[in-house]
Amino acid sequence: MESYEVIKTIAAKPETIWAILTDAAGYTAWDSGVEQVKGTISPGSKIKVYSKISPGRAFPVKVALDPPTKMTWTGGMPLGLFKGVRTFTLTPESEALTRFDMREEFTGPLLSMIWKSMPDLTPSFEQFADGLKEAAEGAD
Repeated sequence: MESYEVIKTIAAKPETIWAILTDAAGYTAWDSGVEQVKGTISPGSKIKVYSKISPGRAFPVKVALDPPTKMTWTGGMPLGLFKGVRTFTLTPESEALTRFDMREEFTGPLLSMIWKSMPDLTPSFEQFADGLKEAAEGAD
């Protein structure tokens, strides 16, 4: 297993952050690393995420929700040959602070081969968390 993770403390309530995270059409307004998100973020839905790190390429993922604290996007290759699971977790730290944790774990028999060709996602994870923080803190 390989993974990437980013953790940020955001001065906003989980419900405020949740509303931003589950608004697919709004991603381009605050996440400068996303070209677009097609579909509706709802339980069991499938969306397509277009990232600037791989221009023009769609990443189809299945959505699982546990409002307003956890969302999971799961995607990959058939038969589990390569799988990515991105988990977004919101944990209240106080009345006005929330811990945001985004972690993506990669698994599967083809992981070692694919991992070598994958770009470093650390900068895009940081960019995502910073954009979410700015959007959420501006919304409250």
